[in-house]
Amino acid sequence: MMKECNNLCDVKSCFLCSRVIADWLPAVAQKKRNFQLKKGDQLFMETETVSGIFFVFSGTIKVHKKWDNEKELIIRFAKPGDVIGHLGLGKNPTYPVSATALEQANVCFIDLEFFRSSLTVNPGLTYQMMDFFASELQESHERMRNLAHMPVKARIATALLSLRSQFGTDASGAIDLDISRQDIASYSGTTYETLFKVFTEFTKAGKLSANGKRINVLDTSFLQLVVTDDNRKN
Repeated sequence: MMKECNNLCDVKSCFLCSRVIADWLPAVAQKKRNFQLKKGDQLFMETETVSGIFFVFSGTIKVHKKWDNEKELIIRFAKPGDVIGHLGLGKNPTYPVSATALEQANVCFIDLEFFRSSLTVNPGLTYQMMDFFASELQESHERMRNLAHMPVKARIATALLSLRSQFGTDASGAIDLDISRQDIASYSGTTYETLFKVFTEFTKAGKLSANGKRINVLDTSFLQLVVTDDNRKN
């Protein structure tokens, strides 16, 4: 269970703090609440009533949705500086997704009333939120297209390329994120069994290697070709 802590946020790094006017920061410092999560802790669950917006200060959090009774689909990964919970804004005040920590993480929480006041007082923040929503909508449409039309190998290749782009690589060249095979499957919109088969094929062909939860993409151009070939077919 996540626990509330004091002074975890520097009041300058997150999406909110970096986009409001300087005179508004003391109000943010007074109104914010900080929470620390361990791996596996949930920020909120799908269908839960929205109480506010979360901003990631450290760590990685997966945003996911029920796929069917036993499966989930990972929508995105939130990193330091990102917003979580914004999908709960609007006429239906419930979260349409869940959010779970992939590793130890620290977040700031702002209640809805103060967040709306922040949007009113800070036009720059409002503009950036509109731009953020537009980008998310475009990415969502692309992911829906991929899930509907891409064969599974192309979806897995796209997921690996996306993770490498988001998180970079560590000293060994592996994607700089400890992520389970199940989470990669959920991000690719496939099952663990199918992911295992494709990973085995890619590994035997010398395109991937793995060390625990670290994945090393050995042949980026190969994965790009898998995706490109699928786009040509469509």
